[in-house]
Amino acid sequence: MALHWTGWLDCRDNDAKQQERSKMAHEDFDIDSLAVYLHLTPQQVAKMADRGNLPGRKVGGEWRFAQAEIHHWLEERIGASGESGLIAVEGVLDRAAAKDSADEVVSIISMLPVEAIEVPLSARTRNSVVNSMVGLAANTGLLWDPDKMAEAVRARETLHPTALDNGVALLHPRRPMPTVLAEPVLALGRTSHGIPFGGPRGMLTDIFFLICSIDDRGHLRTLARLSRLVGDPEFLAALREAEGPAATHECVSEFESRIPR
Repeated sequence: MALHWTGWLDCRDNDAKQQERSKMAHEDFDIDSLAVYLHLTPQQVAKMADRGNLPGRKVGGEWRFAQAEIHHWLEERIGASGESGLIAVEGVLDRAAAKDSADEVVSIISMLPVEAIEVPLSARTRNSVVNSMVGLAANTGLLWDPDKMAEAVRARETLHPTALDNGVALLHPRRPMPTVLAEPVLALGRTSHGIPFGGPRGMLTDIFFLICSIDDRGHLRTLARLSRLVGDPEFLAALREAEGPAATHECVSEFESRIPR
């Protein structure tokens, strides 16, 4: 049974909320709580688990699902979707977020300050790209521990490269990192020439986004919207022609404004 997008689916303000997010990040789902999270029925979740369509394990005869594994599974579903699928994903996630008044509409440009953009990016290797991109995020003052973020991003790339077949990589750690961020932030870099970054069939990568999130839902919403943006060949062509951070920022703003809600 495949998961249908139509069926599932805050900046840190004090230490108590941060601690609560960290605690929740390490809790497992059971059938009922995962059903709520995915906007499915418990019966649907149980059937998917029994058929091996969800990453889970049985403990004492009851299904348990690690949040990290569910988060990665959802990322893969987003990555495998075309434009129509991404529209459905974003709509479901936005409607779910609307139930929480603290959540606002995801805006790529609002999370991407000019000081977090470097064009051209001088990095020439995978490791130097990661360090440079994390450094851009740290330039905003919103990332407090760039070394920890860089380590987490490298671990994610080793596990599964984030490079796409259109020359774009969407870097991010395996899980959101609320303890090192004041609020969600994005960074963008473009190298003068494509470099090896684990792209499909050995394809080179020249455009790099770094996604720094503080919670799973925010990360998935950002990933879905950013995936719609970078899936537009016209946007990528314009981005590759933009000269300097200011022009690049304006390019992102213009093309994001064209994405219908």
